[in-house]
Amino acid sequence: MKPHSRTSRRFADAVGGHEVADSDTEFRRDLERIRFSPYYARLSAVTQVIGQTGAGPLVHNRLTHSLKVTAVARTIATQLVADLAPLAATHPEFCCDPVVAQAAAAAHDLGHPPFGHLGEQVLDRVARETLGLPDGFEGNAQTYRIITALDVWHDTDHGLNLTAASRSATAKYPWTPAVTVDDPEAVLPPGLRRVDGELVARKYSAYFVDAADLADARAGSAGLLPLQQSLEATVMDIADDIAYSVHDVDDFYRAGLLSQSAVARELGTWLEDAWTLRHLSGEQLGGQRQRPGAALELLRRKLHADDPWIADDGAFTDAVRRVADDLVDGLLAEDFDGSLTTERALSSFTSRWIGQLQNSVVLAPDNNPRTGLVTLDVSGWHAVNVLKFVHRHFILNRPDIAMYQRGLSRVLLRIVNGLTSWLDDRHDRERVPARLRELVALATRQQLELMEDCPEGVPVPDSVATAHRFGVGRGVLDYVSSLSDDQAFALSEAIDGRPDRLWEIGRSL
Repeated sequence: MKPHSRTSRRFADAVGGHEVADSDTEFRRDLERIRFSPYYARLSAVTQVIGQTGAGPLVHNRLTHSLKVTAVARTIATQLVADLAPLAATHPEFCCDPVVAQAAAAAHDLGHPPFGHLGEQVLDRVARETLGLPDGFEGNAQTYRIITALDVWHDTDHGLNLTAASRSATAKYPWTPAVTVDDPEAVLPPGLRRVDGELVARKYSAYFVDAADLADARAGSAGLLPLQQSLEATVMDIADDIAYSVHDVDDFYRAGLLSQSAVARELGTWLEDAWTLRHLSGEQLGGQRQRPGAALELLRRKLHADDPWIADDGAFTDAVRRVADDLVDGLLAEDFDGSLTTERALSSFTSRWIGQLQNSVVLAPDNNPRTGLVTLDVSGWHAVNVLKFVHRHFILNRPDIAMYQRGLSRVLLRIVNGLTSWLDDRHDRERVPARLRELVALATRQQLELMEDCPEGVPVPDSVATAHRFGVGRGVLDYVSSLSDDQAFALSEAIDGRPDRLWEIGRSL
């Protein structure tokens, strides 16, 4: 077996509900290798949603977010060990290791490029439209690529040599863009959808060159459906949703970006006019998007369309009312001024919501492709969706943030185009940074290997020339996505001819 495919004995010995004595040591090694990774340290300089420049040093970055996701995941997993013990004795898929869940939580954002989700969208577009990569760019797939190929450990050629359990647990969307679902009427898991009858993978956890490793990691996951997360992956996914929904509200409150009146108007109007809004046609509602309450009604309809197995109008109304009472009439009633009073109010809000949501994890319905083996209960699930709606609707759609993001898009485009041109410059390509050359060489080698030994169902380059072209594209994306926000700014300006920023790049590039 390849060194980087080290498989834990957990999958072989967990059938009776008892793991081998050294499994905890193996999994802790996984966790520490992730925590000591330079890719992990880099997250301290990568934007979560809003940058620290305009909001002060106390907003979350990707590292502080990951730390909190890890803490939430550990709490949930520890409770599940006790709750699921009777079931795990006969059903190995319900064995939950808290350390594996922590490892997945610590790793889950490693693949995020500079500038948060915006960077992911921009790199995916340039990957497909400019670099011609059929598997694009995806943050979750980049995470898996980092732990299995890009990062290094002292005794491996590439990858962190993690156990199969930990690698499988990082796969929130355990498929590649080449995934197939034979039944055209089948309910699809999150991340997959049908567009004009064609299956489209909007989210996935492995590029084509990493498909074999993902299949190897999941080979021992007894009892799972073909597209189902492992239990620890689901714990990580739920913990991410909890932290994301609560801590982003924390950040926006600190930054003064959440307007009490605007949030109160949207939530209050929906509660007052729910019956009227519910009886508007889709066309009528779409034409009144600026009407208070309309956006929240669109969310209610989306939940019913996507997840009828859990969507419930009574629970949705209760969630809107809870958020209105606790956020609008509670937290936002006083502007954040950095005083102990507002700090205490914020701490109380976040701890109360996280505690409630952590305690909302229950067994999911059997054979449900829309969720993992466990899920949030009806109340918690709706509350998370309403909280996420608040920051999506009132923050991410703001014109000033949209304008700033358009500028960040050009930063990334300039870097990708500049590096690609440099690699193609036969007069100067020998001076390309060594790290970039190594990443291109690795990606090219993987593309050529894919042509020789391809997993079933995964497309391969149609020629050696195409393999080299894909290798250059993937290597450039591997390089750019590993930059911090500041490194991306500095490299972009250096490529654009700003000599005053050239020396700020430093050896790290």
